[in-house]
Amino acid sequence: MTENMATTDAARAAAYERAVPGFGTVSVVPLDPTGDAELVHGWVTEERARFWGMLDHTVEQVREVYAYVDSLTTHHAYLVHRDSVPVALFQTYDPAADPVGECYDVEPGDYGLHLLLGPAGEGHAQPGFTAAVLLVVFGFCFQDERHRRLVAEPDARNRKAVDRLLRAGFTLGPVVDKPEKRAQLAFLPRTAYEQMF
Repeated sequence: MTENMATTDAARAAAYERAVPGFGTVSVVPLDPTGDAELVHGWVTEERARFWGMLDHTVEQVREVYAYVDSLTTHHAYLVHRDSVPVALFQTYDPAADPVGECYDVEPGDYGLHLLLGPAGEGHAQPGFTAAVLLVVFGFCFQDERHRRLVAEPDARNRKAVDRLLRAGFTLGPVVDKPEKRAQLAFLPRTAYEQMF
């Protein structure tokens, strides 16, 4: 597997890129709140994305949400591209600067993430699609040595997401009550990630 952390595609520089044998080149590209709003709106307003919490958002509201995220130093949004085609929405955050940080004891090096796969038409029905995307997402998160543990907090009712995290090596923490949802905390230490290779 080969990596390049600063590759340029036709549109914008990738924050991280990895060639996954038999799958293609997967890139993590900073989200453009204006240019990507229509694409992201199409994804987050599908019923399958109900746990993302934006079913009733307009394109302008999606743009406003991600313009706000873009203004923060603790939260970031990206598109994951497979061979230059966007296939997932990916967000990272500092748990200590997020409401989830009030729900558990944040440890030094904790790094939060959210991932929403694009519609099935984007090709993720292929066996191994999610695993390949997660591999790249985890590699991106752990490229910073300060990040010691990944934190995920899907809606506790979203069994599909919880099961996916377990298959990816996460261990479950407590179920916590956030203002917008009851969340299942899950953790992936750097040591567990490193043992995958």
